[in-house]
Amino acid sequence: MASSAYTFLSFVFYTIFLSFGSYKAEARRFNDISSLVSEGLFDSIFLHKDNNACPAKGFYTYNSFIQASRCFPQFGRTGSSITRKREVAAFLAQISHETTGGWATAPDGPFAWGLCFKEEVTPQSNYCDSSNTQWPCSPGKSYKGRGPIQLSWNYNYGPAGKALGFDGLNNPDMVSNNSLIAFKTALWFWMTEQNPKPSCHNVMIGKYKPTAADVIANRTAGYGLVTNIINGGLECGIPNDGRANDRIGFFQRYATLFNVSTGSNLDCEHQKSF
Repeated sequence: MASSAYTFLSFVFYTIFLSFGSYKAEARRFNDISSLVSEGLFDSIFLHKDNNACPAKGFYTYNSFIQASRCFPQFGRTGSSITRKREVAAFLAQISHETTGGWATAPDGPFAWGLCFKEEVTPQSNYCDSSNTQWPCSPGKSYKGRGPIQLSWNYNYGPAGKALGFDGLNNPDMVSNNSLIAFKTALWFWMTEQNPKPSCHNVMIGKYKPTAADVIANRTAGYGLVTNIINGGLECGIPNDGRANDRIGFFQRYATLFNVSTGSNLDCEHQKSF
């Protein structure tokens, strides 16, 4: 009897152990960004990223996106399910505008061509701010737009490289040569506060707290403020700006695919830039 009882208890504890292991695995899966963005959804969002016409064909892979997101555990994993989905949709919309290959009459519409480019094609300069001595430019290097967020300027390449473990100042081409690094730089920019700018992440999850200067500048929370953070100097404070509207178009399409609303304050036409 003792032997039978021991065998029974061993079986019970083994079953509990297996169940707990399965629970932990399921919890990890739920907390992973892949629980929000399946490969099928990723492909339906970026319908034409691997089109022969896109210079970035084959570069922006689903696996690289998922792996990069795991380095930023708060991304898409803060707040309610709606908040999480809306943040991811907003991020994917912004990087789509930055890398779009679409046009008004493009197949499947202008908002199906995100992640078509991996670097700026005709940069207007080498994007070197020589007055920034903290992140000095390396001779002969260009800090033009690269990667999903089109990371630009030495003062972004330097700290991004330091945070992510590559030499952004001496090897900026890494961002357009390594898919994982490329996605990491986009997420780094999204998640990092750059005073006086809040992080895009905090704006989308409802943690943005406007300063007195923000209130005066009408920098209200919403997708439009994210656009202001990314490129407000060129796109905000302008009525019906086509570039800002393009960003909104991507967001509206992706929010529909995620089955969430976009929220209010989509544009930044009444906001002053930072």
